[in-house]
Amino acid sequence: MSTVTQRKSEEIGRKLSALYAPIASELAEAEGIFAAELESQFPFVQQLVDHSADFRGKRLRPALVLLTARASGQIKPDHAVLAAVVEMIHTATLVHDDILDESLVRRHVATVNAEWGNEAAVLMGDYLFTHAFHLAASLETTLACRWIGHATNLVCEGEMQQVGNRGNFDLDEEAYFAIIQGKTAELTAVCCRLGAHYAGAPEATVRALDDYGRNLGSAFQIADDVLDLWGEERATGKSLGTDLEKQKLTLPLIRLLNTSSPKDAQSIRRLLADATPQDRVKVRELLDHSEAPQYAWAQAERYASMAASALDVLPDSPCKAVLRTLTQYVVRRSH
Repeated sequence: MSTVTQRKSEEIGRKLSALYAPIASELAEAEGIFAAELESQFPFVQQLVDHSADFRGKRLRPALVLLTARASGQIKPDHAVLAAVVEMIHTATLVHDDILDESLVRRHVATVNAEWGNEAAVLMGDYLFTHAFHLAASLETTLACRWIGHATNLVCEGEMQQVGNRGNFDLDEEAYFAIIQGKTAELTAVCCRLGAHYAGAPEATVRALDDYGRNLGSAFQIADDVLDLWGEERATGKSLGTDLEKQKLTLPLIRLLNTSSPKDAQSIRRLLADATPQDRVKVRELLDHSEAPQYAWAQAERYASMAASALDVLPDSPCKAVLRTLTQYVVRRSH
């Protein structure tokens, strides 16, 4: 990692640490639970665990559990466990995503599949999933297991839908939003729902915070898809350009096709189908000269605005202010 990139990463880390200040001690407790649950007596397994822990940069999902808990009631002992569980689920999806995308870098370090191969990466992802449900089962009721299990099913469905639609250059916006609602938004929604429910919040508040998490997750994924096309790898810390390479239609590409003439759209589809480096450069040039990037960012901002509006159900507090700030962060980040 270059010195400049390292400084950027450290600066973003400091900003998020400052943002999470109202839940700092509880977040540290959740990270301790995460490490203790995954600890292995076998050196190779522990090496994989430690390496995967490097992917946990933003800590957004566990922070959402804790922030929504404090904003809607109070943080209880179960919340630290739930925060560790959702971070295990999220980390598992990252490990498996890197296999699907054949990514080489994640948060400025080699992916598990790049370093040890796909077999080790698949097993590491499975190890994280199984430990997450083992830990969730330690709570007094099965509610968290049911909610997290359902959310994880939808995450996997969303990922399978995306794989199934590779090379489908007729994918429309409705289908795209259905995919991201499953693969990303469902997990952020359940984080917020768990936080509020286990804090003893009224059902209307639980539903509102579920909406907050769902819209926040959608905004986050749209922004992620835009950054895959226009971001800088040194800034994002992960492999970019995989969507074009894997022939995955994301919102900017869908918009470009929808606003092009039939003849131009057909030419774009041919470029996407060939997917050579030269063809990908041509597609990016066409995107650059269209309004597709602005349209995609506007959609991300629309979802972020809906997330912010869902917070109206909460009384003013430091944690509510952080939740509102996160709606701005997801559409303004470059990392």
